[in-house]
Amino acid sequence: MRKLVSILLAVTLTALSASAQTDRREVRQGNAKFRKDRYKEAEIDYRKAVLKDSMSVAGQYNLASSLYRQDDFDGAGAALDKIKDVAAVSDHAAQYHYNRGDVALQKEDYATAVEAFREALLLTPGDIDAKENYIYAKMKLQQQQDQQQDQQQNQDQDQNQDQNQDQNQNQDQNQDQQQNQDQNQDQDQDQNQDKNQNQDQQQNQQQEPKISPQQAQQMLRAIQAKEKDTQDKVNREKAALLKSRQKEKNW
Repeated sequence: MRKLVSILLAVTLTALSASAQTDRREVRQGNAKFRKDRYKEAEIDYRKAVLKDSMSVAGQYNLASSLYRQDDFDGAGAALDKIKDVAAVSDHAAQYHYNRGDVALQKEDYATAVEAFREALLLTPGDIDAKENYIYAKMKLQQQQDQQQDQQQNQDQDQNQDQNQDQNQNQDQNQDQQQNQDQNQDQDQDQNQDKNQNQDQQQNQQQEPKISPQQAQQMLRAIQAKEKDTQDKVNREKAALLKSRQKEKNW
């Protein structure tokens, strides 16, 4: 809370001290409204002043103060940047750097805040507020850098995990592909075997001699004649055996 009070005091003092450096009507009117906390109306007067002279140190300086009081820190920083070359070498350089550091703190631009308060301390080493804010800005910058480093490490870990998952998925896909290839090879081998067997059967069928109807008839007659001869032989043997038994009986 002490830091916030020192910031507001610095802006107020800047506005009042800068008002003494110019007699422009718009700036004087803006200063009167600024003292009454009518910051929006003061902003309008300061903008009129910088329209006439964009490099008006008093106009830009006090415009930054009025914008700061309205929590427009981006606008306040832009107004200060427009006069950085002039203000940095003016009698109010220390206040300029101090206010620039205050604006940077509000924007959480801690690197700029550290640099601005360092410049203010070089010009006014005894400024306790500038020293405290410099230490505070350095602490916040270190915290910010540590947080960014942690986030980067987490991102790297997440990327490594994603890469490992991708590698595992690729390995699984490769295994599946290999299994499919093996299955296809087995199917191809089975199909080739069946095909070879069919070809062998066809070849065997083609190699078997074809018998004409006349040859088949002759073969059938030969078989029948052979069967008849066999039957006659059997009948003769039976008759001879029967005759032999009759002789033995008669004896």
